[in-house]
Amino acid sequence: MGDDPEKLPEDIEALQAALLATRAELASVRAQQSDDHALIAHLKLQIKKLNRDRHGPRSERTARLLDQLELTLEELEASATEDELAAEMAAAKTTKVASFTRKRPSRQPFPEHLPRERVLVPGPTSCICCGGLRLSKLGEDITETLEVIPKSWKVIQHVREKFSCRDCEKISQAPAPFHVIARGWAGPSLLAMVLFEKFGQHQPLNRQAERYAKEGVPISLSTLADQVGGCTVALTPLFRRLEAHVLSAERLHGDDTTVPVLAKGKTDTGRIWVYVRDDKPFGGQAPPGAVFYYSRDRAGEHPQAHLAGYSGIFQADAYGGYGKLYEAGRNAGPILEAACWVYARRPFFVMADLAENARRKIQGKKPAVISPLALEAVRRIDALFEIERGINGETPERRRAVRQELSAPLAADLETWMREQRAKLSRRNDVAKAMDYMLKRWGSFTRFLEDGRICLSNNAAERALRGIALGRKSWLFCGSDRGGDRAAMMYSLIVTAKMNDIDPQAWLADVLARIAAHPAYRLDELLPWNWRDRNKQADQAA
Repeated sequence: MGDDPEKLPEDIEALQAALLATRAELASVRAQQSDDHALIAHLKLQIKKLNRDRHGPRSERTARLLDQLELTLEELEASATEDELAAEMAAAKTTKVASFTRKRPSRQPFPEHLPRERVLVPGPTSCICCGGLRLSKLGEDITETLEVIPKSWKVIQHVREKFSCRDCEKISQAPAPFHVIARGWAGPSLLAMVLFEKFGQHQPLNRQAERYAKEGVPISLSTLADQVGGCTVALTPLFRRLEAHVLSAERLHGDDTTVPVLAKGKTDTGRIWVYVRDDKPFGGQAPPGAVFYYSRDRAGEHPQAHLAGYSGIFQADAYGGYGKLYEAGRNAGPILEAACWVYARRPFFVMADLAENARRKIQGKKPAVISPLALEAVRRIDALFEIERGINGETPERRRAVRQELSAPLAADLETWMREQRAKLSRRNDVAKAMDYMLKRWGSFTRFLEDGRICLSNNAAERALRGIALGRKSWLFCGSDRGGDRAAMMYSLIVTAKMNDIDPQAWLADVLARIAAHPAYRLDELLPWNWRDRNKQADQAA
């Protein structure tokens, strides 16, 4: 507090008051510092996001840095609030120190579409000043609080009245309503929730059954599984229409990932394959979509069977099983290989990751050796991606023209540089292996220079598989090969809905309510990009 020892009060009560005031001041200073740290983290995150929106993602390092900044901001905001409350409690014990209050950013108003419930707080019945009873209302102040209503269950009774004809004694009755599953007992919204939680949120049926039982609705695991199987059969025609749409694309992205499969006394490693249609990078108007397939192993016969009727451009990694797809003389027509620059850049990036080395140094770990050649390779590849960001969404003709003018010289220089440096390295050198991967497939890597429809990366397929990688931590394994096939079909529908900015659960609920009575020749109306929520349409019409 700045008081000299000889000027301190001598009585205990005064000393206690001075101590409380000092503690309150320290708590206030600590809260102010925490608030400053949180504000700095918030501003850093906003700057990074603005730069990312303006220039596009520069590298994997950028995405990782954003995740790290968001986590840091989360922790600092929580700490700042704790310190603010501690300062308030400390200030409440003394009259000499003012309470500290954080300056929070202005909150956006709650969405207008949310229903409002008015809770009227009773006003005074008499004047607080003179006690008079002649009060007249001047206005009101409204404080809004966002609240959620817990999930509620109900049983819907479909009542079909019977009528008897007094003339012929014939009994008449309305037909039973269509149900997605014969003799089904679950409504479409419940079925959609079960499906989306299992395949979209990666919650196994046994965990769902446990939660439902705690909510007072006991449903056995076998009963839930029965409904999942029935819904899969009902949705299969829609999957076939989606499959036909995706595999008719001019260009496809392809990738695969592992999925554990329960076997007798052990767990096998199966595969989930994905093929993505996304024409937006070259200005295509066709809606995006993804189809998934399951297989017990990674044999090349699987992608060859998946793409047996396809011809066009195929963007994927250099997996050997794709080799026969690129052979000349295919009955369905040629498939042109387009290599992924992101996949090729990855090993160079690992050997040139300055940020990771800095973290290892801070943690007291031995830093990895930074390769100057890898750093130079990353810099040259990033220059090509910088050009791509400027022509994303343009027509194929425009993209090809820009690439011929700007990208072709950079690609030629990169090839020359890599061949010169590769001649100086041993074949066991990690940088040499990364260079060989590109140089052996240089024609596939540079095919984008001649065709504006080709992208530099296969990120569309990797994004589609991201949910499966996250889900493996929740469901551990597929129960069988049939379960893998069901999962692949449902992933196709859910991921495609997300790619078209459609709420998968709302879409599934509406589709399941309509598909049993929907004409087969109009099935395309139920695909995600053609679908509109009937409830929203009714609200808009009203």
